[in-house]
Amino acid sequence: MKKKTLVSILSIITFIVLFTGRVFANSLKLDVKEHVLKNGLTLLMLEKHDVPIVCVRINYKVGSVDERPGITGVSHLFEHMMFKGTKIFGTRDYAAEKSLLGREDELVMKISTEKSNEETADRKKIESLEKELEEVRKKLRDLVVKDEVFSLYLRHGASGLNAATSTDGTYYFCDLPANKLELWAFIESDRMKNLVLREFYSERDVVMEERRLRTENSPMGLLIEQLNAITFIAHPYRWPTIGWRSDIQNVTKAETEEYFKRYYAPNNAVVVMVGDFNPDNAIKLVEKYFSDIPGQPAPPKVKTIEPEQKGERRVEIEFESNPYIAISYHIPAIGHPDLYALDVVSSLLSDGRTSRLYKSLIDDKRIAVMAHAYSGIGKYPDTFTFIAVPRAPHTVAEIESAFYDEIEKLKNVPPTDWELQKIKNQLEADFIRDLNSASGLANEIGNFEVLSDWRYINTFMDKLAQVTAEDVMRVVNKYLTKNNRTVAILVKKENNQKMKETKEKSKAEKPAVAY
Repeated sequence: MKKKTLVSILSIITFIVLFTGRVFANSLKLDVKEHVLKNGLTLLMLEKHDVPIVCVRINYKVGSVDERPGITGVSHLFEHMMFKGTKIFGTRDYAAEKSLLGREDELVMKISTEKSNEETADRKKIESLEKELEEVRKKLRDLVVKDEVFSLYLRHGASGLNAATSTDGTYYFCDLPANKLELWAFIESDRMKNLVLREFYSERDVVMEERRLRTENSPMGLLIEQLNAITFIAHPYRWPTIGWRSDIQNVTKAETEEYFKRYYAPNNAVVVMVGDFNPDNAIKLVEKYFSDIPGQPAPPKVKTIEPEQKGERRVEIEFESNPYIAISYHIPAIGHPDLYALDVVSSLLSDGRTSRLYKSLIDDKRIAVMAHAYSGIGKYPDTFTFIAVPRAPHTVAEIESAFYDEIEKLKNVPPTDWELQKIKNQLEADFIRDLNSASGLANEIGNFEVLSDWRYINTFMDKLAQVTAEDVMRVVNKYLTKNNRTVAILVKKENNQKMKETKEKSKAEKPAVAY
């Protein structure tokens, strides 16, 4: 046995021994305590007293899947706006600021209305309105206290301050000293009930710049955006989390405020605490600061069901970069038993240097510099996705053919008992590693509570252990089929043009055939 492998196994064993009976009730089952406030806010608590910190998460069960055309990207925009402050944080004088914010909105709407009809637009009037708008914004800038929430947290020893938006949820992270938990409750309850959309228009521009950087000027970002837009023809998983360009540019503050009121309510939120605290005291603290925030009517659920795909779809994207290829297949939502076997399939294909894709495409054939497969897990039916980058001078066609060869092998020949057990061990080790810290535990509990139920964690290893070689073959034959796949290829624009010219030249030079 290699020394590195032995150390890894010993680390896992040590972790299990240390934490069984503490954060785990038994056999790696999390001992999470639950409390629900009258306004619907869910509090999930897990004690872990090894260090005097508490990792706290506020997760909202709203993501890009809950948006609609015209306001796509608004969940991600809120991720930015939540750090802009409240009526008491982020301002020197909210009464003066409130009046100026109202005037700013009026001027923005007037300018937009005036510009909407280019033929009758009054240029002098627009210039006058824009001049006044700049004066209002200068006064607003003088009233803003930049990043006050961040600064306050940092001064009191907090770390890990961040936020994230996904298709299914929005997540806010904070790790802080155990004796600062009341400070957290005061700040976060105020953000939930007294958020102020200050710097809305400038932050909208920041998000637009982020989209340009991460999607429009990124080969991988552009490829995945186009892949999802073709894979899903009906379900809202088809639009990007960051939003479509025109929606980001035109979403209004009024639309954003309405969205916040509907979805960012206590009855659509989950608070997760993991660390050095007393659950009874934590319940009293959360009741004290959050219980007076009114709940809202239950937000609407996504009713659209993606229709069954009836044949292969293909899309080609021209971009000034080296070629990429991505292939996706529809798979079920969280809770479906086939997902565990699909996890095993993704690991068989691309988990580490001994995986099938790495050994075949990268090591043996040397036709790819990257080849990766992963099984998505979503609140609604998601996708199993393959992504690869060819090694010059090899092509995406070679990559695609080699990938299908590996899929066919899995359809017809089951993995060996040794190979299957190795993959299960890797998945279990990764799973335990994710739970190896208070921060990791808080993230996983909160993530699965948003998707379905935090108890998914307690059943994962048992369900994984039940996966058989026959299950692997069955799910590959069921889901990884031609009729169920979408292929997206990124091609270099100049090369694509040369290919077209070559084809046209070939047709022109081809001799006529008499019939």
